[in-house]
Order: sequence, then structure tokens, then C-alpha cells
Amino acid sequence: MTSIRECFESLRDRHQCALIPFITAGDPDLETTESALRVLDAAGADMIELGVPYSDPLADGPTIQAAATRALQRGTRLDQVLEMVSGVSHQIRSPIILFNYYNPILNRGIETYLKQVSRAGVKGLVVPDLPLEESEVLLETAASLGIEVILLVAPTSSEERIKAIAHQSQGFIYLVSVTGVTGIRSEMDFRAQDLLKHLRAATDKPIGVGFGISEPKHARQVKDWGADAVIVGSAFVKRLAEGTPAEGLDAIAQFCQSLKTAIL
Repeated sequence: MTSIRECFESLRDRHQCALIPFITAGDPDLETTESALRVLDAAGADMIELGVPYSDPLADGPTIQAAATRALQRGTRLDQVLEMVSGVSHQIRSPIILFNYYNPILNRGIETYLKQVSRAGVKGLVVPDLPLEESEVLLETAASLGIEVILLVAPTSSEERIKAIAHQSQGFIYLVSVTGVTGIRSEMDFRAQDLLKHLRAATDKPIGVGFGISEPKHARQVKDWGADAVIVGSAFVKRLAEGTPAEGLDAIAQFCQSLKTAIL
């Protein structure tokens, strides 16, 4: 497994856009999550974002909220997630990016948490509710352990704030394409194209676009706008939750392949 930075460098050398699927750990169970990581890696994912279930997921829409609730009800906890990741991270090509809200990190202790995450083989971290002004300790400690913390730029971010986030973000910059929470949408918001151009003018770091991408045509559109990565969450979570675990795994494999083909 390479670092996020190395993955983007390799893709840029080949003039390719990255595909980053998102799934929720523990939905429908951790055994299926482990299989899903292997399946997505084999089906064309360049990196994989793994959500740690949390009781108050403010950035997530109904599909991912429901998945997190199911996972928590089945007893999924961070230590179990990291144990599962530890068993698979060195056997797949795709870097794993952990999506974790800040309160559990703060409660455990930033350094303790990051050391555990690092030992499990996690390469990146997204903390959606961490303000830039409070991120310094996390960023510095993570960097010392080889973990890249990806910061988010929202459609409502000011120009000054966009520049500050772009400067501090590690690995890549996560551009939120819409105002609101994650979820499946029928069309992409064209304001995201302007946001992408605006952000591109402020940085040469890779830019990933997420929120609302649910079809291959959306992925292709975002790539054509100039994104370095396409991030797809709710559409994967929904497919994995439908039917039996085997059916869900087959569905996400086919979907992943269709998205990757669309952005080649």
C-alpha cells in the first residue's frame, strides 16, 4: 500500500483521475466490510474512504446515517474497526482513508488515536467537523506518523479560508460539491465547477470532489471539470446494504468498475 501522495503522483504521471469509494465500517458487519475493501481494491478503486460509525454524523445524509446506526446497533466500535483494517491494509493496493468525527479522537487522545491508526496501516484521515483553527495539533502529530489529514473546502468558504485550507491540507483537498450533507442526487451542481476552478487557482495540490456523485456520468463530469479525484459514498453504501452480503459485494464491484471506466 502506497501513501496518498504517492498514489496521486502515479496517477498524474498516467494522466488519470482517482476513484475513491466510501463505505461504512460494520454495515452490514465487519466481515463484509473487510471483504468490501478487497473487492473495491480489485475493482479499480485508487483509494478507499472508510467511515467509522458515529452516533451524531452531522455531515452525512440519510443513507450513511442509517448505515452508521445499523453498525453501532451491531456493536461496531473503533477498536474493532482498526483490528479489521490491520488485517487487510497490507494486503491491498489502495490506501485506506479513515473518515472519523473529532469527538472520539479527542476523547481517546490525539496522539494515542493517531498511533493506533498508524499501526493499523491507515494512510489518511478525514475529520469533517474539525475546524481549521483547531487542526494544528492533529495535523502535526499525524504528519510525524505518516498519516495525511485531508481538509474539506465547502461551497460557503471564503477566498481567504480556501487558501488557508489548501495550504494546510495533506494528501489532497476534499472539495464538497454542494451545501448540505452527503447523499445521492440526480444531477451535479454546476457551482462545483466554478468552485473547482477557484480552488485550482489557489493550489497545485490534488483536489477530490465529493457529495452527490452517484452515477458514472457524474464521475465523468467531475473529471472533465478538472478534478484529480472523484469521491462516491452514499451510492456505494446503499448498494452494499441491499440484499445478502454476497449480493451487496457483487453490486459494489460492478458499480466500482463502471465508475472507473467512466473516468479513464
